[in-house]
This record gives sequence, C-alpha cells and structure tokens, in this order.
Amino acid sequence: MTAFIAGPESTAQVAKRHENYLRLWDEGTARMFVVLDGDDAVGGIGWWETDWEGRPAVETGWFVLPRAQGRGVASAAVALLIDDALNFAPPGRDLFAFPSVENDASNALCGRAGFELTGSANFPFRGQDLQVNVWRFDLAR
Repeated sequence: MTAFIAGPESTAQVAKRHENYLRLWDEGTARMFVVLDGDDAVGGIGWWETDWEGRPAVETGWFVLPRAQGRGVASAAVALLIDDALNFAPPGRDLFAFPSVENDASNALCGRAGFELTGSANFPFRGQDLQVNVWRFDLAR
C-alpha cells in the first residue's frame, strides 16, 4: 500500500496524521472520507488546502486496499471527491493530485477522472523526494 509513498508509517505517525486530519476538518481547510465498497471500509480519500507553485490550491490523495482494487471503487471515490471539492473547496483554486510516476493505476485514474497532466516534479514527502506526476483539475469549469 505504501510502495509509492516513502514506505509504511509507524503507529505513532498514523495517529498523528489522523489527528491532523481531524484538526483540518474542524478548521474547514480539509475534508477526509472513508472509501466504502458496500458496507466494507476499503480505503480513504480527501482534499486539503495547500499552495502549488506559489498559488493557493487544493490537493487530493487516496488509497484503496488491494482486496478492493480493480473494481472501480477508486474511480467512484475520486468522482465523489471532485463533486465535494466543487461544492466545498475555496473558489478560484485548482485541484491537484501527485501520484508517483511509477504508480500506473493512480495515473490512469487521474486521466479518466478528467485531470490534466501538466508535468512531473520532485515532491518532498516524509523526508524523501518522490518523483511524481502533476495532475490538475480545473474546479472552475
């Protein structure tokens, strides 16, 4: 699950990230959701306010457990996430996704969901520089 994002996190790192998600939700600067397959929790997805190349933006990220991959669950979650960002993200911001250049499934999902590939970048994450593709979705359309 973490091969493309700097490896696994410790229990303490996961707890700290979860606390951060709750704080950002309370502040109104992020919205995080459980990905369901029926009644089965199979992943997570969300968006949060950020800056990209000196401009205010909204970033998204997601994961789906292997047992639910390949069945359209992530595609449905991303479509719902885009709808949520259209309704709740601050106006005038683009939505960005930054999957690893090696993560073929997430890159294909971005293209199918209507994101535009704008290039690649070195992306600092958990003490490492990841090589990512930069996908942009125009929330103003």
